Amino acid sequence: MLGEQEVIVLEVKPFGLHGLTYYDVTVRFPDRTLEHARLGPEGVPERLQPGEKVLATRAANMIVSLRQP
Repeated sequence: MLGEQEVIVLEVKPFGLHGLTYYDVTVRFPDRTLEHARLGPEGVPERLQPGEKVLATRAANMIVSLRQP
């Protein structure tokens, strides 16, 4: 299953791995459920900050990327 939904970013924690910056991200969906995702640099908008509204792309019930609307 693939789809997009607007979410609010609650937390963004960057960390380095093999010379790249990855991100542990926590988001809140409109129904108030929280979800955590570990995303690579290609799946996160530049300078992503808590409080931002972004579109979360989900595949098989997992967040695979975030993008600006």
